[in-house]
Order: sequence, then structure tokens, then C-alpha cells
Amino acid sequence: MERFVAIDRDGVINEDSDEYIKSESEWIPIAGSIDGIARLTQAGFRIVIVTNQSGLSRGLFDLSALNGIHKKLQDCLSRNGGRVEMIFFCPHGPTDHCTCRKPSPGLLRQIEDRFNLDLSGLPFIGDSFSDVQAARKVGMEPILVRTGKGEQTLSDHPDLSDVRVFSNLNEAAHDLLDRWRNA
Repeated sequence: MERFVAIDRDGVINEDSDEYIKSESEWIPIAGSIDGIARLTQAGFRIVIVTNQSGLSRGLFDLSALNGIHKKLQDCLSRNGGRVEMIFFCPHGPTDHCTCRKPSPGLLRQIEDRFNLDLSGLPFIGDSFSDVQAARKVGMEPILVRTGKGEQTLSDHPDLSDVRVFSNLNEAAHDLLDRWRNA
């Protein structure tokens, strides 16, 4: 099986905000998340980020600001031995009825097309129910972290007993590495 991991951004890699992450200065990594991605990268995993960014359609920030945030993320990863192959984002709002906004699987289908990859069984680490739903729609293994919206997701959806849950991205990465080594 391909060593490939999809990861949500806000609330999983970096601190989330109900006011949105609108600038580089507001992008703050969650403790251990950069190390977790770096360890996965160094073990040969290919990492992609899959993120809804409705702040674009709401006019809270522009594409230049989003690119700056993503450059900061990439630079932070690079300094720590990590790498992200690509960042897939949905610029639409919840009322735009697009096919790329999670829980729709459009962004994940883009990954399949871009990398000529079957996502079935591959992990998708997120913090929201929409992440779990999107993963399930393409046959990925949803993994939930308790950071960001994770605790609220678990509280609102007690039917997630079949989803692996970890305190944070670093712990989820550790588990993926253990499973890969023991496979």
C-alpha cells in the first residue's frame, strides 16, 4: 500500500480560530504537529493537506494571504525535516454548494487525479465530522484528533466508535509509523 497521508490543516496542524486564520501571524502550529509530519516524511510517507478555506469567499483574506500562511507552514516543516507534497483547498463558503468543500469528496478526488492514486484505505487525519465524512466517501480511513474541533466532534457524534482517535497529530503520526513498521 502507498504510504500516503491526507491531513486537515486548521485544528490539526495549527491552532484553529472561530475568527479564521487570516494571516501568517495568526498561523500557530499545535505543539508536536510539525514533528509528527516530519517523522512521517522521513519515514517515506507522502503528505497532502486538505482544507476548507471559506474565509476566502467571505472576504476575510485573499489568495496572497493564504499563500503566505502556506509558505510559513512549508518553511516551518522544511526547517524540521518535514515536507508536504501539495495543499488542496476549497475557497468556497458553505452556501456555495460546490463539490470540493468537505464533507463533499471533491478535494480528495483531486488528490486521486493529481497523484493517480487509489485512496481506499489510506489515512485522513482531521478534527471535524466533515473530515470523517469526506474520508468515508472515498474509502479512506478517517482518523480523528482531539485538538481543534475534535473534542466537540466526539461529543456531537458518539457513533464514531469505528474511528481511531488520538490526542493530537503527533500521536496519530506515531501510531501510523508503528502500524507501518509492524505491517
